[in-house]
Amino acid sequence: MLYSYEQCLKKYKTDYRMKKQISAGKLFKIETGIYSDEQYVPEIAIISFKYPYGIISMNSAFYYHGLTDTIPAKYYLTTDKNSSKIKDKRVKQNFENSDYLELGQENVVVDGASVKMYSKERMLVELVRSKPKFPFDYYKELISSYRKIINNMNIQAVQEYAYLLPKTNMVIETLELEVF
Repeated sequence: MLYSYEQCLKKYKTDYRMKKQISAGKLFKIETGIYSDEQYVPEIAIISFKYPYGIISMNSAFYYHGLTDTIPAKYYLTTDKNSSKIKDKRVKQNFENSDYLELGQENVVVDGASVKMYSKERMLVELVRSKPKFPFDYYKELISSYRKIINNMNIQAVQEYAYLLPKTNMVIETLELEVF
């Protein structure tokens, strides 16, 4: 489990006792301000802990949902459009209107860690909304993956997201032509 410096200080009472736990191998410093009672912590768990207001999205969500085997070079997080910029080199930040930010968000277990991530249904709509930003081959790979699983998806949720999010007409038309 991950802990902030403040949580560790509250648990161990003093900085000296924290350092003793680290020396004894009972507590591990993962990075500045982040500690764990386990030596190995998946990086996605660290990113989610460090940026709790962010939601795993885009290339990262496609990968973790098993829609592509292309491992993203960065962790894609979507945050509120009024959030401050994330300066972590491991993170690619996207901004979303606060009215739509939590739409389609779910908790998913990745490498033993529970993280906030957009559902496959929300990511299908995001794929179509962001079509020009993707390389053609990557986009086609993702559309092909969606075609294979479309019967196991909640189509009503896809349609709801398409109507609520910007670019409604284009998204609906593209979904009908390329996926459904």
